[in-house]
Amino acid sequence: MSFSGSAEGSQSSRRAFEFGRTHVVRPKGRHQATIVWLHGLGDKGSSWSQLLENLPLPNIKWICPTAPTRPVSMFGGFPSTAWFDAEDISEDAPDDVEGLDASAAHVANLLSTEPADIKLGVGGFSMGAATALYSATCHVFGRYGNRNPYPVNLCSVVGLSGWLPCSRMLRNQLKESNETGTRAATLPILLCHGPGDEVVAYKHGDKSARVLSSAGFQNLIFRTYDGLGHYTVPEEMEDVCRWLTARLGLEGS
Repeated sequence: MSFSGSAEGSQSSRRAFEFGRTHVVRPKGRHQATIVWLHGLGDKGSSWSQLLENLPLPNIKWICPTAPTRPVSMFGGFPSTAWFDAEDISEDAPDDVEGLDASAAHVANLLSTEPADIKLGVGGFSMGAATALYSATCHVFGRYGNRNPYPVNLCSVVGLSGWLPCSRMLRNQLKESNETGTRAATLPILLCHGPGDEVVAYKHGDKSARVLSSAGFQNLIFRTYDGLGHYTVPEEMEDVCRWLTARLGLEGS
C-alpha cells in the first residue's frame, strides 16, 4: 500500500511511502474497541500481532501495520522499516514532519473504516510509540502538521519506551483554542519506560511525559519499571491491559 508523503497529499512534495503488510488480530469476544499498534524501528507488524493476540483483552481488535522501508539517517542512510526518518533521538534533532504526517494518516485510514460505536486508539513501541504520540497531537489539534484535517476521534493512546516528536511546537499550538485544550485535557495517555533502556534513554520518555503534562495533557500516566531495558515485560503488559480495560470501559472492567 502506498501513501503520499504528506497527509491528503501535497503539490510541493510527493515522496511515496510503500507501507508493508498489515496484520489484524480479531476480537475473541464482543468487539468494543480497535487499536492500531505500531512496531519499533526495523521491526514489522507480525512481531507484535503475536504478542497482542495472547493478551486477555477479548473485546479489542488489533491492527498491526508494517512501516515503509526507507533510508534512515541515524543508520547512515541504510534502509530499514521506519515510520519516519530520524537523525537522532533528541529534542534538538530535526523532525521529519512529512514522514510523521504520512504515518499518522496511515493510522487514521486504518481506523476510519471501523463502525461508529467502536472506540478507537493507537499505541506503539519505541519509534511506534513516537508515532502514536504524534497521532495524539494531530487528534488534539484537529489537523496534521501540514494543516490538513485529522479525521479520527482517538479514545486512548499507549506509548512504550518512546518519545514525543515535534515537542517544540506543542505548547504554542495548544494555546490556539479552548476546544484544543479540552481535547488535550481529556485524552487518556499511558506512557511506560525503563531506566535501563539503552536505545531510547529514559530521560527522553520522562521529559516527553513532562512536556505533555505541562502542555495540558492532564489525563496522562507515566509509569517507570525498574531495570527495564528496550523491551517489554509481563508486568508492563499487565498494566497496559488493566489501563485499557478501565479507560475504554471494556467488558469485565
